[in-house]
Amino acid sequence: MRALRALPGMLRVGFASALAYRAEFLIWVLAYTMPLIMLALWTRVAAEGPIGRLGEHEFSAYFVATLMVRLGTGAWVIWDMNFEIRQGTLQRRLLWPIHALLTYLAENLAALPMRLVLVLPIAIGATAWLGSSIWTRDPVQLALIPCSWFGAFLLTFLPMATIGMLALWSESTLSLFDLWLALYTVLSGYVVPLELFPPGLGSLVAWLPFRQMLAFPVENMLGLIDRERALSDLALQWGYVLAFGVLAHALWRAGLKRFAAFGG
Repeated sequence: MRALRALPGMLRVGFASALAYRAEFLIWVLAYTMPLIMLALWTRVAAEGPIGRLGEHEFSAYFVATLMVRLGTGAWVIWDMNFEIRQGTLQRRLLWPIHALLTYLAENLAALPMRLVLVLPIAIGATAWLGSSIWTRDPVQLALIPCSWFGAFLLTFLPMATIGMLALWSESTLSLFDLWLALYTVLSGYVVPLELFPPGLGSLVAWLPFRQMLAFPVENMLGLIDRERALSDLALQWGYVLAFGVLAHALWRAGLKRFAAFGG
């Protein structure tokens, strides 16, 4: 209850911080150019003929939706966590009467309105360019869009936080995060739709968390999967959210026993 009462205040502080660093935030957002590169590449390939059920129109819709989901679900907690642990400034969070992970979460959540301001024109432009038929018409799947997006955000934030906590044992965990990011790039559908994977590999990837971080929200939004598959994917997504949440909490409790502030 104390955390819930403090949440509005933390969100206001986080949003003010995002506004204060809006130029840096915009540069960071503009770094998400990979879906646009993949859009140009795959539509060029599909110009020779459809690949499976995906033609130029479908590839365009897929990678526009990929850009939207990526923009709307990003987080940066690992860099803040690594810096504060190395510098010893993590102590200030430990003095607050709120769990430190919730303060990190509030700071990352507070930037979502600015992200959505960027996502909305992309959605409008995509509808004008490709037609409204690219979006799902199923009312259940439409209702799942905010749930799947928020789940994707938490599946971005929690693994980041979990890897960042390992800095309580080692000097830095960014190299480990680079490995996680590389797996995400390949296995999430970020550079190639997962349905183009070989069947055996595709069946394995479908059960990994990376699909739930990107491909699931994209495919649900575009109606590339049916209602039953969307509901099962949502259950799997939030199962991963729960698992990473428990792991993050356990690592945090263990890591604080080793924490010793140093540096400036």
